[in-house]
Formats: sequence, structure tokens, C-alpha cells
Amino acid sequence: MTAAQEETAPARTAREVLTWSRCLTEPALRDAVCGLPAATRRIAAYHFGWEDADGRPSRAGGGKTIRPALVLLAAEAVGGAAATALPAALAVELAHNFSLLHDDVMDGDETRRHRATAWRVFGTSAAILAGDALLSFAFELLAADDHPAALGGIATLSRAVVQVVEGQSLDMDFERRTDVDLPECVDMAERKTAALLGASCALGAAYGGGTPVQVDRMRRFGERLGLAFQLVDDLLGIWGDPAVTGKPVYSDLHNRKKSLPVVAALTSDTQAGTELAGLYHRESPLTSDEAELAAGLVELAGGRSWTTRRAEEMLGQALAELDAAVPVAQAGAELRALAHLVTDRDH
Repeated sequence: MTAAQEETAPARTAREVLTWSRCLTEPALRDAVCGLPAATRRIAAYHFGWEDADGRPSRAGGGKTIRPALVLLAAEAVGGAAATALPAALAVELAHNFSLLHDDVMDGDETRRHRATAWRVFGTSAAILAGDALLSFAFELLAADDHPAALGGIATLSRAVVQVVEGQSLDMDFERRTDVDLPECVDMAERKTAALLGASCALGAAYGGGTPVQVDRMRRFGERLGLAFQLVDDLLGIWGDPAVTGKPVYSDLHNRKKSLPVVAALTSDTQAGTELAGLYHRESPLTSDEAELAAGLVELAGGRSWTTRRAEEMLGQALAELDAAVPVAQAGAELRALAHLVTDRDH
């Protein structure tokens, strides 16, 4: 494709981009997982939706491959080829799924993507070890790559994973505390979610041959998009449709999770916030009726509206950083479309 053709090529929709990303990454991801020991491979294959609990081929839905798509598009956005960034895209997806396997255990989540989580099927220890293996393999893929950006990519991904671990640690700590404030809750989300999205975009830009300024701008685009994504995800954790989210209604509230809308409500200095604190600051999980009441109190205290506004602000900041990176027209348009999709409260 010539430069002139590239400028006039129609941008794909976000759904088309995710399908393209999945088609590029899934065969290589399957090959990578096949290199794992048998017991770990079986758990990973189940977690990714390729096999059922008995090891038979399955058509269960996997993840959306948002992070690999960001890597591949970021490479194209700075004038590179998506294929050159495939090792980075695979490494990011493996690292992300390491965190999911661990998070499901720590959060006690019983379902993911409309079926039982790996720890419920194979046990907590086996699921944790499978996550460890995925993370190790992510770094092995980068270490074996001869791309000039691979060495720096190891450091980029390593720093992001440390941030993810710290964010999860803070999230767990919040469950035991009654004095969590909004700034530290935002900081937790920036570590737990935004750091890996930022690293995805930075890795893609580096593999695509971007300038240091472009790599930095793309990183900031990913970080702000990641925070917007988490804000929306927290809204869905309370008010999302279970048919879309794959989790029970009011799932975050049943577990008294201190998500961003909840903390915004708890710190609102309102009567509704005080009533919500009475429900949240106790030992037992909320009943279905109490969870429904809590959702109403979060909304009355302004938690829902604050989270919605902040998500819109972060999306705007993300898109401004993307524009500042001066991306190739088609890839830039597709990154914008993907950003809008992942922050759509109906997705």
C-alpha cells in the first residue's frame, strides 16, 4: 500500500479492529500456550476459552484482545507494520491474563466470560501457578525477539506489571479499610488498569519505530484511556447487564468492593453516603436486597454521575494525547474508534 493509498484507506470499525487483532494474535498465542507444561497448558486453554473443563475443544468466548489491538495499532500509528509488533502484543496479552487468573482468586469471582473461573474448576493453587507461567512466558517471548525495541520492551512491561501488582495490593487493602479516599482510589486504578494499557501503546509505538516523543505520547494516551476504561468498568460492575458483563447483577456491591463510584459516594458528605457506609462497613456480604439498596444510595450520593463525568474527561485527555502523537491517519482513526468502544457503557 502506498502512502497516498494509506491516507485514503477507510478506517475499520472498532469491532473490525478487534477481530483483526484476534485473528493475528490467537494462532501465535495458541502456539505459545502449547509450549507450557501439560497441567498449566490445560488451565490456560480453559481460561482462554479454547477448551472446556474436560479438555474438549470449546467455542467459549475469550477476551476482547483490547491490549494486543492497542499494541498493533500503535505500531501502525507511528508508521510501522503491525506484524513487527506481534511479539509485544502476545507478551502483553499473556501478562494481562496472568493478572486475571490471580485477580479472580483474590477477589473470589466465580464467573468470567459467562462461565466458571479457572480457580473454581482447577483449584486456587493451580490457577495461581498457571498465571505465573503465563507471566514468565510473556518475558521469554520478548527476550527471544531480535527486534531493536525488545530489550527496552522487557523493562516497559516489567514496570507495568509491578504497577499492576501494586494496584491489586491496594485494591485488596481497601477492602479492610473504612477510610479510603477518592485520590488514592484513582491512584489504585491508574496502577491496576491504566499502567498496562499505557505500556501496550508504548510498546507498539517503540516496535513501530516511533520517536521518543511519539512513544511517550502514546503511553499517555494508553494510560488515560486505561483510567477511563476502569471508570466505565466500575459503572458496569454495579449497573451493567449480566448478559454483557458475564457477572451477576450488582456483583461489585455484593462483595462490598470499593470501586470508584462507591468511594465517590462514601466520601460525598451526603446522607446517602452515610447510609451507604452503614451497609459497607461491616463484615458480612450484602444480600440481594441490600445490594439493590446500595446501588440506589451510590447514585443518590453522586457516585454514578461523578464516575461518568470523570470517564468522559479521561477519554478527552486520552484523545488529545493521541492527536499530539501525530499518528498515521487510518491507524489514528482506528485508535479513536477503539477508545470510544472500550469506554462505551453499553459494551
